[in-house]
Amino acid sequence: MAAKLGSAATAKVIQQITGTSGINASLAALTAPNSSLAAPVSAGQIRAQNAAADLAERSGTVRYPSVHVYCEKIVNSLTEKFRSFSGTVQMTIELRHSQDQLTGLQDALELYTDSVTQTLDGARGDWGDGMFYAGGYEVALSAIKHGGKNFLQAAKITFQVGVSRN
Repeated sequence: MAAKLGSAATAKVIQQITGTSGINASLAALTAPNSSLAAPVSAGQIRAQNAAADLAERSGTVRYPSVHVYCEKIVNSLTEKFRSFSGTVQMTIELRHSQDQLTGLQDALELYTDSVTQTLDGARGDWGDGMFYAGGYEVALSAIKHGGKNFLQAAKITFQVGVSRN
């Protein structure tokens, strides 16, 4: 059940961030018209995968920014005693952005991060299939390092999805 639950939660998160009020809608609201700081994210840039940046680059063509969605931890705390699963699923959305110049890299990544967190803020409530998002998240920005188009930086957004299933 745990493997299916992780995949189902990942699919729900991807559905939320690619929907009509997803990342691109939030990105458009956060950027000025005709801004070249952040381009919209296409469906091909969103992956349901937990892979290191260097491995993802070696395995195929990567378009930046890339969005990796995955389940990090599943906790069956049995808060509802007569359910087979009643607990939380810790989800992660990892944003990776790369460009050839150091200037503006962190600003662009923070803009993408803000669009994801704004999307999560708007997605509070029942997600269906026994999943719900009560709100709250944690953002961790990594240091800039060599990779991608020359420089690469990542932001990791972690949050809890409540699950109640038989």
